[in-house]
Amino acid sequence: MAEQRYRVVERLAAGGMAEVFVGDAMSVQGFKKRVAIKRVLPHLASNENFIGMFLDEARLGARMNHANIVSVLDIGAADNTYFIVMEYVDGANLKTIIEVLLKQGRPVPMKEAVYIAMEACRGLSYAHELCDDDGNDLDIVHRDISPPNILISKRGEVKVTDFGLAKASTQLEKTDPGVVKGKFSYLAPEAALGDAVDERADLFAMGIVLWEMIAGKRLFLGDSDYQTVKLVQQANVPSLSSVNPEADDSLERVLAKALAKHPADRYQTAREMSDALAGFLFSHQMKVTSYDIASLVKNAVENEDKPRGAAGQQSIIDKLIQEELVRFTSLGSDGVTHGHAPSSDSDDGGAKPLDAGSFEDPSSWFSDDGDAGLGFGDGAGANSGGAQPGWRESGVDEGIAKLESQSVNLGAAAGTPTPASKPSGKAGATPAAGPGTPTGAGAAGAAGTPTPASTQTTTSGGGGGKWLVVGLVLLAVGGAAAFLLTQS
Repeated sequence: MAEQRYRVVERLAAGGMAEVFVGDAMSVQGFKKRVAIKRVLPHLASNENFIGMFLDEARLGARMNHANIVSVLDIGAADNTYFIVMEYVDGANLKTIIEVLLKQGRPVPMKEAVYIAMEACRGLSYAHELCDDDGNDLDIVHRDISPPNILISKRGEVKVTDFGLAKASTQLEKTDPGVVKGKFSYLAPEAALGDAVDERADLFAMGIVLWEMIAGKRLFLGDSDYQTVKLVQQANVPSLSSVNPEADDSLERVLAKALAKHPADRYQTAREMSDALAGFLFSHQMKVTSYDIASLVKNAVENEDKPRGAAGQQSIIDKLIQEELVRFTSLGSDGVTHGHAPSSDSDDGGAKPLDAGSFEDPSSWFSDDGDAGLGFGDGAGANSGGAQPGWRESGVDEGIAKLESQSVNLGAAAGTPTPASKPSGKAGATPAAGPGTPTGAGAAGAAGTPTPASTQTTTSGGGGGKWLVVGLVLLAVGGAAAFLLTQS
């Protein structure tokens, strides 16, 4: 039976391409960790372009380790879809916080808004400056900075999430020239024109988010998508003080630079913009901490309008998702599944993960568990014979190697060492043999593999067997002699 790794607790959000669940990650000795599980909707699992973007998101998330970015813990596949297991942020997204405050007739308080933007810029700065293992810039651009993609925990932690539309030098899936990606209302002018974008496009989007938090209204929103894009292209930004009198000239200058139409006139790095926002708070002697942000989150969580669904139908869906997660199989370092691959009704075998030669395994927070390397079957092959494959932890070397077939010393005395098998992976990846555990060719023999007769030898430890044979021969001779004497 497949090892249970993840358990669904409840559905968190759903969209047209994926849905997110709150779940528990479980390991040995009752270890449990709350996680968010992002699931690709099955009808998109056979779309190679979308799956390529999905793997790009997972690969980028796996590389990132920063307090202001949501961490990716694992990526895998089940029967007919793919999953990303992420850090669970217990709180609300910025969109929810803004909407709840607007229903209460007020915008986000200015100092809290500036603090949230400053913290988000810290996460963007880390992503923009990230390098690969050789020290080369990854040139990451998020391309989808917007209120739904800024998560804030109940402790006031600000985290950027959803790098699904990000641009990076390591991408498998490239964007065609002229194709616009991102929410129209948060595009930079150059993106809306179909031109190439860099990290300064993220800073423009961050400027829009900050303006909207303080103004309490949308900045670029037309009656149609076309009109919205036109407004973005023109980049005419109304004075913030005309909407919110609390905004002074110094904040206007910060926003004017962030929202400049031409990239050369903007802040050139997220670090520079974050520093400008910190300078504003310092110069105005505004004290703001994560506790102040936590108060906003608490207000949003308590007053959020939660959709009411059919509980019975929802429980059935969650049960089906749970059955998929039982067969969850992590993707290996080569970017392909080891075990159950997603199935498809198409003749070509359905979607397959694209060749990710530079794919870096997601962070393995199970790696310290003593049993993490045990019981992993080789179920990745096409000719697995229908055997139930085991599961692999992310970060474990490619494939837990089969033990090499060795000759069996049938007559070896207790304590005589047997030939050691050589694992093809890292030292320590091969499970240690315990009582009753076959090792070497003994494992092959147990599986029904015949041992060549020429390799079966005896040693001095088999002397007891020879004396037994001699005793049986003498007994037979004695019996025959006694029979002849009775006949004479």
